[in-house]
Amino acid sequence: MSGAGVLYVVATPIGNLEDISARALRVLREVALIAAEDTRHSARLMQHFGIPTPLVACHEHNERDQGNRLVERLLAGESLALISDAGTPLISDPGYHLVRQARAAGVTVVPVPGSCALIAALSAAGLPSDRFIFEGFLPARSSARRQRLQALSEEPRTLIFYEAPHRLLESLEDMRELFGPERQVVLARELTKTFETLKGAPLAELCAWVATDANQQRGECVLLVEGWQAPLGEESVSAEALRVLDLLLADLPLKRAAALAAEITGVRKNLLYQQALERQKDRD
Repeated sequence: MSGAGVLYVVATPIGNLEDISARALRVLREVALIAAEDTRHSARLMQHFGIPTPLVACHEHNERDQGNRLVERLLAGESLALISDAGTPLISDPGYHLVRQARAAGVTVVPVPGSCALIAALSAAGLPSDRFIFEGFLPARSSARRQRLQALSEEPRTLIFYEAPHRLLESLEDMRELFGPERQVVLARELTKTFETLKGAPLAELCAWVATDANQQRGECVLLVEGWQAPLGEESVSAEALRVLDLLLADLPLKRAAALAAEITGVRKNLLYQQALERQKDRD
């Protein structure tokens, strides 16, 4: 939009202040205003780098209302920066509503990339990184957390979670039960900070290690879990494929149900046929 300012989405350090980019520092100095998750926290960062740009609070509790005011300033020609307390805004942090409002108003939104805890952790975890999913924070309530983990138990991609330190051990114990004690997991804690830790082990071993060392239950935590791998043989048929097979067996002949289930799920027809035979035996 001609005459409108630009909204810069600026990543800031997650710990080590040397990780801020020269471009980020220039943008933060040049914009008219910085929208920050916590102005008190960000004021220390600005002071460290000698950046006099004024700050305004933009967090989860005021973002929708504040967004309207900030978009008005952008449309009036001012350029603004959006930052979170640490890392990349919007990634388990506020900013989504402001970015959405700005784009809806025709304002140009420009990313200024930099630190992101999940990417930093993934780069050093030694787990497959070609395909992964980020689940953010798990639910705080035990039942909801277990339900989410159960839904992910046969996800083949590397799983990445953020977790609060006071819930770290509970989440690991739930993972051990629902993913199995041998599933590989990496705890990336306090990344880029003085007490940075990257520890990889089977879930049973990591649970025991965290349980016996209270220091590991402090600070910012990222958990990376190896994706599900289908066992060899008949057991490679997933729970979802079996569910599809059972639905089809209710209305179709055994052979036809197995063939159709194979088309739907991608599981080999002979494996599904064997499972169908077993199910038929159990019902006879």
